[in-house]
Amino acid sequence: MKLNKKYKFIDLFAGIGGFHIGMSNQGAQCVFVSEIDNHARATYKENFYKEVPEIFDNDLFNNDITEIDHSTIPDFDILCGGFPCQPFSQAGYKKGFDDDRGNLFFHIANIIDLKRPKAFFLENVRHLLKHDDGKTFDTIKNIIEKELGYSIYFKIVKASDFGLPQHRARIFIVGFKNDTLQSFKFPEPIPLKMTMSDIWDAECSKKVGYTLRVGGRGSSINDRRNWDSYLVNGEVKRISSVQGKKMQGFPDDFVFPVSETQAMKQLGNSVAIPAIEATAESIIKYLEELEKTSPSH
Repeated sequence: MKLNKKYKFIDLFAGIGGFHIGMSNQGAQCVFVSEIDNHARATYKENFYKEVPEIFDNDLFNNDITEIDHSTIPDFDILCGGFPCQPFSQAGYKKGFDDDRGNLFFHIANIIDLKRPKAFFLENVRHLLKHDDGKTFDTIKNIIEKELGYSIYFKIVKASDFGLPQHRARIFIVGFKNDTLQSFKFPEPIPLKMTMSDIWDAECSKKVGYTLRVGGRGSSINDRRNWDSYLVNGEVKRISSVQGKKMQGFPDDFVFPVSETQAMKQLGNSVAIPAIEATAESIIKYLEELEKTSPSH
């Protein structure tokens, strides 16, 4: 882990901390977390208390971002969040983020508006781009650029582009305040570092696995909905959190103080850590470039 704690970040809709690991590995420091699910909160605290006890001891581990005064969030440089995709009402679509507080994206927008961080890094399902004939994403883009005055860059990124044997295509959305360069580039893909045979530590018939999901476990291996059954050493086996953890790039010492059912749900909801970390590295480098060109230098 890098010891440069120059940049502070907040972890919204934090799940079990995939963003936290990726950002921390690039030397950024977490100063605030929000996650509503009690099981995910238990996993998050179990794994991060040693690293950042002050978050848990000082009431900076929020359980509902819609219920707090956003101005009380500590100052930070980068906002991170794998926010849930919800439909926008017509009011929200036409009038900007003041009219649709029920939609969680508007809480992100409000925090950016109040706290004016240097950058943000959001993740969502790839369908967000086409949701409601593109109107949802147009709303997001419009709010970020026109109302908040930030730049925006987005790309569909696969876990398999960053070494993991799982497709998991997700949209990454990044933006910057005072973006004088207008030239942010997402990191280039790298080759696979492991296959499903490495994940199983045995011969697996698939090289790249199915995308981990939240529901629908237990379909037959030949069912088109199957995502958790594999042919391993000639036998049908179902993945557990042991394999799921490796497929998402979590460290070996990451633990789940919850049931196996909850652990699998948490992994299905999580982010692919190497893809997050590579993007975090690009964001931090770009921020450093922006600082070199800013008038204060």
